[in-house]
This record gives sequence, structure tokens and C-alpha cells, in this order.
Amino acid sequence: MARKTINQALLNPEAYPHNPRKIELVQTQMSFIFLTGDYVYKVKKPVDLGYLDYTTLEQRHFFCRQELELNRRLCPDAYLAVVPIVEEKDGLRIEGQGNAIEYAVKMKQLPQERMMDVLLPRGQVTREMIARVAEKLVSFHQKAETNQKITAFGKLDIVRQNTDENFAQTEKYIGISVAPAEYSRIKSYTDNFMQSNVSLFDKRVKEGRVRDCHGDLHAAHICFIDCICIYDCIEFNDRFRYSDVASEIAFLAMDLDRYQQAALSQHLVNTYVELSHDEGLLKLLNFYKCYRAYVRGKVESFKLDDPYIPEEEKAKVLAVAQGYFELAESYV
Repeated sequence: MARKTINQALLNPEAYPHNPRKIELVQTQMSFIFLTGDYVYKVKKPVDLGYLDYTTLEQRHFFCRQELELNRRLCPDAYLAVVPIVEEKDGLRIEGQGNAIEYAVKMKQLPQERMMDVLLPRGQVTREMIARVAEKLVSFHQKAETNQKITAFGKLDIVRQNTDENFAQTEKYIGISVAPAEYSRIKSYTDNFMQSNVSLFDKRVKEGRVRDCHGDLHAAHICFIDCICIYDCIEFNDRFRYSDVASEIAFLAMDLDRYQQAALSQHLVNTYVELSHDEGLLKLLNFYKCYRAYVRGKVESFKLDDPYIPEEEKAKVLAVAQGYFELAESYV
């Protein structure tokens, strides 16, 4: 069945077991997300983006299960099940009977008004709230899995592979979302930092600071409900999730900087370092802030080529991508 037909069918309330009154479709680069009020159903796009491959039904099913398992570490109550989408006599049904033509991750719908990226522009995120996030992350990182395979991803050759890939994948956007001078300065800074700090990266690996992290820790993925829910971790590529905890903290600190909340950004870092006794993180903070801002600029730039995203939305996407690249340069 054509993707457009599936999407149209899933906008029909009768496709759902709880017959929702209203359904809203939101897209990311990788997923179609159906918001139904009580529940969210997340369906993976059949795309191959190089760093992820969702082109077969088997792969999409596997990564739905991965998403469920990994996200239950930081948001256990919201991630409910992987459910089939089946074709019945009267149309498509989510959680129906029969052979699955697609799969979805079923979640409780979290309150939009409690998302960090909604609260930040309103000035409604306090130092106490940031401290609670830092505490949750310290506990998560201390328990997060680490082993010889995972720690290898903190070694300099893998870090360099990640940064080289960023620069290669954004060459086509030079002069569009990233200015030529920005690209050159960020690349030179990145290469020089790694060349000058070989022993620092080795030390982080030996200290066990490389863990199975969240991988996509920014404000839009944090919801301030009773127990803070940090959701939507990376499930599609272990390389982006296995990282130095310094990279994870730098990601959220960078995003707080993006919202012009430098004091909250610093409070996050200070609280995390104080509770984790990880002073070495500070030496890598700007490097990883630059790296994370660049990754976000890259991901937004990819949307410019996404056939599912309407052209009128792409002007906004371009402005967001340009902002991230400018922020990345600010750390140089």
C-alpha cells in the first residue's frame, strides 16, 4: 500500500481502537507521528539516510522494538508497546488482527505545555528544574551500560569518523545553510582540537566515561511531568548513542545557549559536574557543544531535501539550520 494512502487512512478515527475525536499528523525526518489526544503512534518512514536504514518492514519493526526498549530507561511510563497496522475488510486498523503491513510505537501523549522547548521561551524553566534534569542524567549515566565495544566509540578515531562524516555530508549545503567561512573555521577548529588532545580522549575512555547514552538530548525531548520524562533517544545507530557523557551534557547545554539561557546552561553543567565528580568534562565542553550544534544544523539541512516536507515549511527549516551553524561557530 502506498505511503500516502497509509497516512490518509491513519487520519481516520475509525482506524484506532479508542476512536479519537481529533488526529494530528506531525513529521520528522524519519517518522510520521499521529497525535490522537491520549496516545501517540509513531510510524517510521521507509527511508535510507546513510546513517539509518528503514527501507524494509523487518527493519522498521526491529527499530520500533529498539525504540521501545531504549526509551524505557529514561521515560518508562510513556512507552507502551509496538503495535501492528493491519489491513482489514473495512480499511486499515492500528492494533488490528491479521498480517501487519506496518508497525508503530505506541506512547502516552505527553502534555505539550510541559515540554522544555515550550517553557524556555516563556521564561518558565527554573534553576531547580535544571538541577533535577542534571540529577536524573547523573543517575542515568552511572547506570548506563558500558563495555569494551561501547568504550571504543569514545576513541579518537571514531570521534574523528563522526566529525569527518558531518563535514562530508554538509558540503552540499555550503552557501545555503552554512556559510563558506563558517564551514572552514569550524572544520579547522575541530581538526586542531582533536590533534592537540589525543591524551584527553584516551583518558576519558580509560575512566569509563563512554556509555550507552540517550544520544539526542535537547530541550524538545524533555517533559516536566511528575517524574521528568526524557524521551526519543536514538535507536537507529549505536554509534550516535555510544558516546562520552561530556558529549551528552554538551548537547543540552548547547540547546540552552540557543534559547539565550546561558545561566541555565552553566547551571546544568555545574550541577552535573558537582554530582558526578567529572571535572574532566569541562575540558571537552566547547568541543562537544560545537559538534552538537553542527549535527543539529546538518539534520535540519537534510530536511531541505525531504520530499514529504512542504516547500512553505522549508523556509523555516533553513533559518533554523543557519542558526545552528552560527551557534557552532560561536564555540570556536
